[in-house]
Amino acid sequence: MEQEVFAVCQFVLRSKNVNILALETTDRTGSVAVAHDGEVLLEIGLAEDVRSAQSLAPGIRDLLARVAWQPADVDLVAVTVGPGSFTGLRIGVATAKAFAYAVGAEVLGIDTHEALALPCPPEVSRLHTVVDAQRGQVAARRFRRGDSRDLTPQGCSELTDLDAWLASLPSGASVTGPMLSRIASRIPANVDTLAAELWRPRAGNVARLAYRQHRAGRRDDLWRRVPVYTRLSAAEEKARHHGG
Repeated sequence: MEQEVFAVCQFVLRSKNVNILALETTDRTGSVAVAHDGEVLLEIGLAEDVRSAQSLAPGIRDLLARVAWQPADVDLVAVTVGPGSFTGLRIGVATAKAFAYAVGAEVLGIDTHEALALPCPPEVSRLHTVVDAQRGQVAARRFRRGDSRDLTPQGCSELTDLDAWLASLPSGASVTGPMLSRIASRIPANVDTLAAELWRPRAGNVARLAYRQHRAGRRDDLWRRVPVYTRLSAAEEKARHHGG
């Protein structure tokens, strides 16, 4: 009986309509989106001439107003948690947690690489995503399209030297990621580069991934959800060095 009750509860939980607010602030140009279940209703880019700290809250306000939502209408706040800009990640995650706490919504962190892989064309079977990690290094991840036809991560995000990553790209694979805006000309001739409009993670794709993962039963603890950094910041490394 207990198993039957649990199964019914899970069905109800996964069948519930979910209003999603998605935040993407991992790079210089961020975006926000709202979705009802897996359907993105609206996505807007944040102002490019100011930092996310100044543009994110007004962007959320304008976004909700344009779809006639009140903050309390949001059931789930999805946010990219890394890799990405230290400042952008902190602002995005802190805002997501504060908003979710204020309205009683859930929060779900989304991997930047997975957000980059989601819009990849179906004919691509092997994808490499790349994010700038500063100091001549990148955060990279590999994906392969399996029997489900979805791109599946092959291992975790890896911090590596840019030159080593470029040399490791296999013939016939495809690449995407915001780092390409600076290194596209260095990609080997036998490796395909996705269209430039797919190089940056978008809040709409963050919302779509959040819906899939939430429906599959994934949950994050609001109090423990933190950004996923590839390394300590320069200030933190300096403080650790002097402290040692």
